[in-house]
Amino acid sequence: MQHALAQPTTTQTITQRRRLQTWITLSLVVLDALSVVLGFYAAYWLRLALPFPTEAQNVPPFVAFLPLLAVQVGAILGAFFFARMYHRQRIRYGADDLAAIFSAVSIGTLASIAFATFWRNPQFEITDAPRVMIIYAWLLTIAIAVVLRAAHMQVQRALHARGMGRTRVVVVGSGEPAHTVLHRLLSMPRLGYDVLGLVPWNGYRPELPVNLLGGLEDLAALVRSGVVDEVIIALPEADSETLLRIIEHCDRSTISIKVLPDQFQIMAGQLSISELGGLPLLNMRDVALRGWKVTLKRAMDIVGSAVGLVLLSPLMFLIALLIKIDSPGPALFSQERMGLDGKRFYMLKFRTMRVDAEKDGPGWTRKDDPRRTRVGAILRRTNLDELPQLINVLLGEMSLVGPRPERPIYVEEFRKRIPRYMERHREKAGMTGWAQVNGLRGDTSIEERTKYDLWYIENWSVWLDIKIILLTIWQALTGRSENAY
Repeated sequence: MQHALAQPTTTQTITQRRRLQTWITLSLVVLDALSVVLGFYAAYWLRLALPFPTEAQNVPPFVAFLPLLAVQVGAILGAFFFARMYHRQRIRYGADDLAAIFSAVSIGTLASIAFATFWRNPQFEITDAPRVMIIYAWLLTIAIAVVLRAAHMQVQRALHARGMGRTRVVVVGSGEPAHTVLHRLLSMPRLGYDVLGLVPWNGYRPELPVNLLGGLEDLAALVRSGVVDEVIIALPEADSETLLRIIEHCDRSTISIKVLPDQFQIMAGQLSISELGGLPLLNMRDVALRGWKVTLKRAMDIVGSAVGLVLLSPLMFLIALLIKIDSPGPALFSQERMGLDGKRFYMLKFRTMRVDAEKDGPGWTRKDDPRRTRVGAILRRTNLDELPQLINVLLGEMSLVGPRPERPIYVEEFRKRIPRYMERHREKAGMTGWAQVNGLRGDTSIEERTKYDLWYIENWSVWLDIKIILLTIWQALTGRSENAY
């Protein structure tokens, strides 16, 4: 650990870094426009080639559709912009982008159709054949945009790995919040951050390899030198006067300042303002899943679990057979868990451990757990051991997405020491959840999981469920599901 002030870079380096980020953003805009053009062009020839739903007749040449294509490019790029898809993102995958891309392309396509319908110009006239073509273009544009954006992210990561386009950050903080932020920045280089140092608060000394800056004067000197791009304040318990004093030392318009919220703010989620006879009041967001939304989510669970059981039944049969061949014991394993409103149920899984795995009592699973079987190690890495829970979902005991259920013995322990822990049970337990796709699996912090679970409960939406499902599939296919429990 060094107690030194990081050396500033030259103005030319800073300018180059900003210019590179501008080019990265512009290249993403170009790729999105290319996605629309390629999707539209492919849709035109696909409509000519496929006699579906009817034979294409009297389809004008492609050049006749150029005005409509220009409108569609502008509308979709505008939808991407307003969806904040050109704002710098630290870590995104094709699966993570899919919901946003689907929504933006759909809105842009509808906007271009509306323009063509109400403009009443022969150049924009939409006949039967073009209607089908636009549906093709909509689907193809989504697929191409996902692929090109994923490739763009890989290029951006490669640039980050070579030290290009990275963001230089200083952390101000102490205790567990500062440790959490520093650990995340240092352990995930793909985020594109270079940690210049820490301004320790109240004599804090981290157990991490990071430069220690003397105080706010050193921070101010770094800011004046132009070397800092971003300051992260990890002092959740600090009062407003302290925060203002820190921000005054970062008084430079080009600096990005971020503040880590306290646990109450994280758990409370977003706040809304109401009034009581003219007196403004703050409302903490409550459960988002109410009324017709409950019915909609249950319908998604029934359809998703039923389709999944039918389509995946051959795979599930093969997995059961391999488990029986690999080790003695049943293929399925049931364990009591606690779900909605604290109601207990038996959750199904494919057995991944030896039959005597808990002969010494219950315990957490760990990475490279020696109790695993050979087939079980593969099932855990890919999350395939969770597939029998589709039966729990179909029976209404679980949902496809929700807080992961815990064993009652652990619930009794956690409820005593973790604030608001039992509020996780205001929704059905899920096969996967917001905490799991964010890396909080297995033997990880229950406090952190609780924060993510409560945020999910208070911010539920159909798109959020779809995003979590897609991320779960993505992580299973890429092997990022290690430590599943």
